[in-house]
Amino acid sequence: MSEESKHRPEADDLTRRQWILRLGEFVALAGISGLVPEGTASVAGHQAAQTNLSTLPPGLYGPSQEHLVQALSSAGKHWTPPTGTETEYASASSTEYQPKFFGADDFKLVARVIEVLLGKVEPTASSQAARWLDLWLSAAPGVRDAAQQLDALHRALAVAFYGEGRVRNVEIAHPDAIARVGIRALRDLSTRLYGGRDFLQLTPNEQAELLTTTAKADLETAERKFYELIRTEAIRGYYTTAEGLNELDYRGNAYYGECPGCERKP
Repeated sequence: MSEESKHRPEADDLTRRQWILRLGEFVALAGISGLVPEGTASVAGHQAAQTNLSTLPPGLYGPSQEHLVQALSSAGKHWTPPTGTETEYASASSTEYQPKFFGADDFKLVARVIEVLLGKVEPTASSQAARWLDLWLSAAPGVRDAAQQLDALHRALAVAFYGEGRVRNVEIAHPDAIARVGIRALRDLSTRLYGGRDFLQLTPNEQAELLTTTAKADLETAERKFYELIRTEAIRGYYTTAEGLNELDYRGNAYYGECPGCERKP
């Protein structure tokens, strides 16, 4: 093996379709025009036809170790984008979060429900999980519409990669409707069982008791559907926060300067 081939980036052997598949579920289901190559050849056939880096479409390239080190070594630092750059730098907002799906009062209720469900976690993590749910629900109608409007080729690619069931679920799921109806049902249940008091007016023990009652309700009731929805997304949101990732001992954002266990020969 030549020295040149030893140091060639792994991406040299990636085909255009492999790059498309690596983009993940959102690209596959959103069906961005122009990204999926023409034809109906199998993925295996495309993988067999390896493409050199120089022939990949513009913008597709393999990250070098130098780029990776530079990107990951910036953790904890704040950068100011250079003048004229096309790169957008996301920064933490100093203003209070403005919900995009829930009304202000409903968002307070949702945030409190998530606090009760997650238990003893940092307030920041619980708050971020509540924001995740709000953003996810606000995007649900657009995701559903995009999935329903996929052309045949894009949908076939999504089904081949994720399975018919998952694709169909995105096409017909209405979590936004479940949330809107369910939050009203939860509030009605609270006033009915606790002397006219809203969920946010209950004591912490009463709130936990009400959620336990909701968890045992019939599966087809609006409050039970809402409970299952918010519980699932609260857990998903929490485990994408810094605290949740640390709890999982997630190492995906770590970088080894040298391959562990390998000794460099003189």
